[in-house]
Amino acid sequence: MMARTKRSRRSYGAGEWGRNRVRVFPDPKTGMYQMEWRENGRRLTRSLRHRDWNRAKKQADEAAAGFAALRPNGKPEAEPEPLTLGRLFDIYGEEVTPTKAEDTQQGDRTAIAMFLQFFGWDRDPATLSQRDWDRFIRERRAGRIGISGRPVSNRTIACDLTFLMAVLNWAARSRDERGHLLLESNPLKGLRKPVEKNPTRVVLTEQEYEALLKVSRQVDWRFHVALVLAHETGHRIGAIRQLQWPDIDFKGGTVRWRAKHEKTGYGHTTPVTDEALAALEEAHAMSAGTGDGPVLPAPTDAARCVGRSLPSFWWQRAQTLAALEPKRGRGWHSLRRKFASDLMDQPLKVLCELGGWKTAKTVLQCYQRADEGQLRKALDARRRLRDGKSK
Repeated sequence: MMARTKRSRRSYGAGEWGRNRVRVFPDPKTGMYQMEWRENGRRLTRSLRHRDWNRAKKQADEAAAGFAALRPNGKPEAEPEPLTLGRLFDIYGEEVTPTKAEDTQQGDRTAIAMFLQFFGWDRDPATLSQRDWDRFIRERRAGRIGISGRPVSNRTIACDLTFLMAVLNWAARSRDERGHLLLESNPLKGLRKPVEKNPTRVVLTEQEYEALLKVSRQVDWRFHVALVLAHETGHRIGAIRQLQWPDIDFKGGTVRWRAKHEKTGYGHTTPVTDEALAALEEAHAMSAGTGDGPVLPAPTDAARCVGRSLPSFWWQRAQTLAALEPKRGRGWHSLRRKFASDLMDQPLKVLCELGGWKTAKTVLQCYQRADEGQLRKALDARRRLRDGKSK
């Protein structure tokens, strides 16, 4: 059987799982490539002491071939290494996670670390049960699991469990090099995730937006640009902060939203308002934007886009400067709900295309909320219709 080769944006693997698997990847601190393999069930790593990607891949291929040749001729092939939760997450993290958007990749890695800490690296995934499911929900809700150490909502717990289910479902459909399923079935299939009974879905008001806009440049010019773009386009801050200058067409008045930066993986192009173009022109002047650089460069590295945590810090700072009383749920996503609610009179198909929603159901359930003025307008229209018929 020929050795399988796997390529990804983060690592390169050669050989077969449980037999002669070798992986090379860059050390996040030094940039030098590391080689990783397993010996007698233990994971071993050594530095290759160079930063040459092609050379590192060649060394991985040679090492995999060398490990395969060590097996004596004529003897039966060793039994594959038992599948543990740690190994399953390893495979998923190498083969599936790199195909996702950058933000989602980080979310995968955080969730993997949390589940391994809770269930254990050596846990057989096939033994997961209702008791484990319930215990995780109970401990996560109490804040005894996770980075923050704080209690979390049912919505957060549901997101965590959705990821775990995705990994287990993927394992139940994927086969190793011998044609065996990684998992015979998902042991948690059919279990119900906790539901937020009264989810907090705040819609930013026009007055609140104007207050934030007034102090936005005091926070950072990047915050001002991001705030205007979020308000005028209705897109997620994750997609906005990763815009590149080739995505902006000043002449045509459009913005391209790349699929890899969209939570739904939906790539599309939308026209934008004059206010959004003015903000983009300001960003172009402030960042001296040229080539394929980011629209919102990181303060410490102009070649990289603003990180995930900085927009949240900006938002909190702006709320303080604007003297807005803190309100749970008022954040970047409340601007997306404002966009959907402001355009409630437009056809849902148009709204979905403008805001990057894949389905109208999501908009109706989670984003649009009619205010009192819109409700009164609807009743007035009904009254005029009835009066017209009575005549």
